[in-house]
Amino acid sequence: MSQQTSPSTQQPYGIARVLRVWELPRSTFYAQRVRHTQPATGRRGRTPTLDEGTLLAQIRAVIAESPFHGEGHRKIWARLRTLKGVRTSMRRVLRVMREAALLAPARQPEPVVEHPHDGTIVTDRPNVMWGTDATAAVTLLDGAATIFAAIDHCTAECVGIHAAHHGDRFEALEPVRQGVRDHFGPLGAAIADGLALRHDHGSVYLSADFQAEITFLGMTSSPAFVRQPEGNGCIERFFRTLKEQLLWIRHFSTIEELRQALIAFKETYNREWLIARLGYRSPAQARQAFALTPAA
Repeated sequence: MSQQTSPSTQQPYGIARVLRVWELPRSTFYAQRVRHTQPATGRRGRTPTLDEGTLLAQIRAVIAESPFHGEGHRKIWARLRTLKGVRTSMRRVLRVMREAALLAPARQPEPVVEHPHDGTIVTDRPNVMWGTDATAAVTLLDGAATIFAAIDHCTAECVGIHAAHHGDRFEALEPVRQGVRDHFGPLGAAIADGLALRHDHGSVYLSADFQAEITFLGMTSSPAFVRQPEGNGCIERFFRTLKEQLLWIRHFSTIEELRQALIAFKETYNREWLIARLGYRSPAQARQAFALTPAA
């Protein structure tokens, strides 16, 4: 249009006049013309400090040094920053790990039709609510075993863990007692006053002996809602980690061997397991941060 000749002046209309009539900025016109005449020459933004091969080698080193298995790209990205001093984007780490087939296989979530549990169970400070539950394991010589654990709903710290051949109400109290001794002091009346204990409706937790013991310690029973496992989600998420990192990759001959492995895993988990909602800090680091922050 700008090259056409005006019938009155016998001169081309020109770019400026045409754009003024069309109410278009000239900068847009020139930018589009450059874009059409000069195709893109590569990725936009700053040039990465590490090439793809070096970054992949650093990722493989972090995976090899980690005491855990199957960590996702977010935690690998966090370990690259904190342990290796590598500054790169999380999306780039995801792409490199995907291309190198380093991502752990995961089930695709099914579409959620409804969400009956619409609250939150995460507390804003430690020792406000603990969660406890049981899972199963098998040993080569002693047969089936029941694993009981307790976890803090704020820091996701495992406060106690135990394994027994008979998963009765007395064995279920052991991880709770471990946590009370470590975080409140010697067992005594009302020593854990103000602490709520989340559990499901299993017979061991609703038994008179179990309820009497936690009441003696000063705890408040907080059973999860019926048919809503999200209410006990903190301990359920810990059990998933426990199975993926220990129970599904090792064999145990006796229950005592399993019990010692659980205690060792508890220490490693609390000290080194990174949790996204805690800012990629370990449970121990999160508890230490709360200890340094005065209560409101």
